[in-house]
Order: sequence, then C-alpha cells, then structure tokens
Amino acid sequence: MSGPGLQVSEASLAVKGAVLLDRASLSLAPGELVVLLGPNGAGKTSLLRVALGLTAPDNGSALVRGEPAASLSSRDRARAVTYLPQMRDLAWPLRVRDVVALGRFAYGAAPERLGQADAEAVAQALAACDLDPLADRATDTLSGGELARVHIARALASQAPLMLADEPVASLDPRHQHSVMRLIRGFVDRGGGALVVLHDLDLAALHADRLVWMADGRTVASGSVAGTMTPHWIAAIYGVQAAVVERDGVTRVLVNG
Repeated sequence: MSGPGLQVSEASLAVKGAVLLDRASLSLAPGELVVLLGPNGAGKTSLLRVALGLTAPDNGSALVRGEPAASLSSRDRARAVTYLPQMRDLAWPLRVRDVVALGRFAYGAAPERLGQADAEAVAQALAACDLDPLADRATDTLSGGELARVHIARALASQAPLMLADEPVASLDPRHQHSVMRLIRGFVDRGGGALVVLHDLDLAALHADRLVWMADGRTVASGSVAGTMTPHWIAAIYGVQAAVVERDGVTRVLVNG
C-alpha cells in the first residue's frame, strides 16, 4: 500500500433513516495523536468504522495509506491500522501473553505458534506496557487498569503504523487513564499515528497534538489544543459553559454547568 496515514473526506452515512454521519472529514498522519471529541450520539464510533473500512459510507470516501479503506482485506487492514473498539471483553480467560500474541494474527501467527519476529514483537509489547510480571497470569484475574494495558500491548504487537482507539480509558480511575494515554503517547513518539476517542477534556488537552470536534454526525472543528479547546467550542459541542485556564503549563477545563 502507498500513501501515508488515513483520510476520511465528506463521509455521509444513514441507517434506517437515521443520519449517523453528515459530510464528516478526518485525517490522521504518523507522528500525531489526534483526539476525537463530541457528546454521546455525535457519530464518533461511526466515523471510526468508516475510516477503517468496516462500514462503507453512502457518500464521500475513506482512504487508508492511499487506498480505499473498504477494499482492503482484513489482513491488509490489520497490518495498516490496529483498532481498539469500545467493547473489549474477552470471551474466555487467556494468559496475558496469549492475548498480546493475538496482535500477530495478521502475520499468520497464533499464540501457540510464534515465529522469531512474532515472539520479538510480543516481547517488546509486553515490556512497553510493563506487563512482564503479569505475562503468565489469566486475564480474568486482572484489574480493569491492567486489562486495559493488555489490550494496548496487543495493539502494539501488531506493529501497525496507525492506531484507532474508541474510549480506551472508559471506566478507569484517573491514574490508569493517564497510564493508558502515556502508552499511546509513547507509540506516537516512536513514529506511530493514533486517533483516540475521549470524553475527558482535561485528558484530551494534556495529551493531544490535535483535536477534532463532532456534533450531530458532523466534524465541525479541527485544530490544536490552544486553538480549539475554547469556551466557544465547548459550549457549541457540549452545551455547557466552561473556562479554560493554564496552570503550570497545563491546560485545564473548568466546567461551570
């Protein structure tokens, strides 16, 4: 495949008369962490699925590394983009290292049959997520924060250049939220590109290189934290009044209700 990154242009999608996307656009390049913001029902998950080629838009286009996303085989898609959907429950308990090894599926590997390159990728992912002490534990013995790190490690093991994560910190306490975002930040700092759906504005302001704001199926703004994390856009998207302040070089959002 040729062409860097991911590009969705003017995508529209309706299901049973309900408009899910209305000329939504989005881009993601290696070396950037983009956070997608918007209220529940704004169309964020639908946009991710269109971007991946899992859902074809009624109008508009979606390209992954220069090729139509919907035309990619599952193998080529998995090698280009790793995806962490909202629901990541495991059907049965597995060892941590075996879950991480599932990230090598696109290369023909299975947990019980890893080549040297696969084993090295799994080992690197376990180390990057500080999971070596837990590698032989069953996943049903882990905390929510530990399990979130396992899923990030599985994504890293794929060695795909792009990562899409739909609410990867949902239901985690603040410590583990920041831990997961630091892992994604590390992936980006090593040259990857990550698109992350978040609801926490402070977390988005701290970690994002660029913000994309959605409402009613439309992408209505895209830009830097300094340029778009403003009382105007917070009110326009979420319908709440907020103040945005700098404290010790960190952007904080104070919601007034």
